[in-house]
Amino acid sequence: MMAKKDCSIFVIFVSLLAFWIAAAGACNAEGLKMKFYHKSCPQAEKIVKEIIGSRVPSNPALPAKLLRMNYHDCFVMGCDASILLDAVNNTQAEKDALPNLSLSGFDVIDDIKTQIEQVCPNTVSCADILALAARDAVSFPFNRRLWKVPTGRRDGRISLASEVAKNLPSPFSNFTTLLELFNKKGLNLNDLVLLSGAHTIGVSHCGTFSRRLYNFTGKGDQDPSLDPTYAEFLKEKCSNPANPATTVDMDPQSALSFDKNYYQTVLENKGLFQSDAALLTNRQSAKIVGYLQISTSFIAKFANSMEKMGSIEVLTGNTGEIRKQCRFAN
Repeated sequence: MMAKKDCSIFVIFVSLLAFWIAAAGACNAEGLKMKFYHKSCPQAEKIVKEIIGSRVPSNPALPAKLLRMNYHDCFVMGCDASILLDAVNNTQAEKDALPNLSLSGFDVIDDIKTQIEQVCPNTVSCADILALAARDAVSFPFNRRLWKVPTGRRDGRISLASEVAKNLPSPFSNFTTLLELFNKKGLNLNDLVLLSGAHTIGVSHCGTFSRRLYNFTGKGDQDPSLDPTYAEFLKEKCSNPANPATTVDMDPQSALSFDKNYYQTVLENKGLFQSDAALLTNRQSAKIVGYLQISTSFIAKFANSMEKMGSIEVLTGNTGEIRKQCRFAN
């Protein structure tokens, strides 16, 4: 009986390994390279790391905040720091769209930009600062950089709230929609499952999942795929209608610890979002979830997907600009 189980695990491992090898190497954007600012602003990455290192101890939620901001930036018009731009006249910016109203950490990016501008004016993009800051924040507890961030991105000049809904994966999305949105950005099924693992840190407002508790199909019912005991716990936290100020840990066991526990949570039908539960509705996706739950390689594989995400539709060379302030185009 034991030998049969071991054999099954081995078969799953081999099939997933083949899948990851086939997917490796995709999505390397031209124009990005390691140490892009080595000559033009050698202090840049050090400044980012030092400021992040000074902020995280007093704000342990900052890694989740900056990681989410980075993700929301890259999926809408590419990794061009358009998420940082303020509205212009009567045109709402990305940060004004409903899914982005709860984003925070903009002040940290502003502080980093201000300090870098003092030593290297008009040199380092806000897009690179955001990518580096998200990496360094998540990496802080580990005392090492968890993934590579090639630099050389330039900043976009346009930010439109109208672009968000059709590009940003939603917590309400089913599996088909999630995979379509990821594929549009040059990411695959493997990346979808791995980047969903970012939900192992951070909190969410009740409104993003309360429909699963109180009105899943419009008939006052509860999502049958959600663990009933966990659902009752969530109902104690979240009233109906949802209080917009109330938040719940996305990973009930380790909301401040960046680890693979998210996958155990999903397998126990305790994924907070409909999009988390959706990972179990596809056979290949469910296999990857199961593998990551027992594997020791989550962080390394997450790093590969973050590097791919960081090259989505980047502006390089003479395209875009280097903003003087991250909230405003030049």
